[in-house]
Amino acid sequence: MSKRDLRSLPKAHLHLHLEGAMRQSTLIERAAYYGVPCPPVDVISSFTEFSQIYNVVCAVLRTDEDLRRLVREVVEDAAIAGAIWLEAAVRPRLHGAKFGGGDREVLEILLDEARSAGEEFGVGVGLLMTVDRTQPLEVAWDEAALAAAYSGKGVVSFGLANDEEGHPPDPFIGPFDMARGAGLLSCPHAGELDGPRSVWSALDLLGADRIQHGIRAIEDPLLVNRLASESICLDVCPTSNVLLKVVSSMAEHPLPFLLDAGVPCSLNADDPLFFGATLLDEYEISREVLGLSDEQVARIAKASIESSAASKYTKAAACEGITAWLSDGSLKQGGPARGNDHTDR
Repeated sequence: MSKRDLRSLPKAHLHLHLEGAMRQSTLIERAAYYGVPCPPVDVISSFTEFSQIYNVVCAVLRTDEDLRRLVREVVEDAAIAGAIWLEAAVRPRLHGAKFGGGDREVLEILLDEARSAGEEFGVGVGLLMTVDRTQPLEVAWDEAALAAAYSGKGVVSFGLANDEEGHPPDPFIGPFDMARGAGLLSCPHAGELDGPRSVWSALDLLGADRIQHGIRAIEDPLLVNRLASESICLDVCPTSNVLLKVVSSMAEHPLPFLLDAGVPCSLNADDPLFFGATLLDEYEISREVLGLSDEQVARIAKASIESSAASKYTKAAACEGITAWLSDGSLKQGGPARGNDHTDR
């Protein structure tokens, strides 16, 4: 098995929910500070349980300083894993009621700290604004308008999250059209809890540029062919898939089969606070458990870069770094990308 250093492989992190990426030590500290019970984040066994505890975690984020600390630590953790670009998924409405300026104030805090932390740690950072598919449609319209207003100012993509079953994407065509019209990438969740039909809908109705998860596309050969032919990247999260019982075991994860079929895939941590695996862990699992070669791992890293909202310069420099890593594995950590220039895609 290759001993190339996976940390030094330039990569993008494209599927990471901000609050779900909180360090456990930070959660414990903030919960104690506010005098609230610390939620049991390490016993997640279902999506329903995950959603309930996620909301409890949000309760320890109450101030400007709390949000800034969260963003800074998440960006630092991305750098530690060797990411040169991060698209963190955020939903300001989760915190807007705590701030006088509402959702807009929360978003501006997140963006300001993302710029600062990105410059400090050498990671390009863009935000993926998400909509909760279980909430009323008028909420999605408000969130799409806010995301569109900050396109070119740090918001780079637009997503659709929460339970797919019983909540198809059809009602969200309008908000996604607004976001896409403002230049944001369309990155909805699909093909996780629901099957191939959710991926078809994400493509046909929401104009998906990337699919968050999407692994159940493997159940439909025609869909797999379409994803491959249109180079639609699946932002895959293996550990999350296993712990939420989307797949029965890591050994049965469809990532190798999707790669063999020519589907671009990125590797991601989803919610490391709950699932315990970092971005670097997912790369190590792909090589050590799923048996991917360094060539396949490099393809994954390249897909993550090319499918991101990073600048053309960042993409070109990262791809050169990936080629160098594959050639001799000696690329030093430090990465080709600096700052947060996401406007020149």
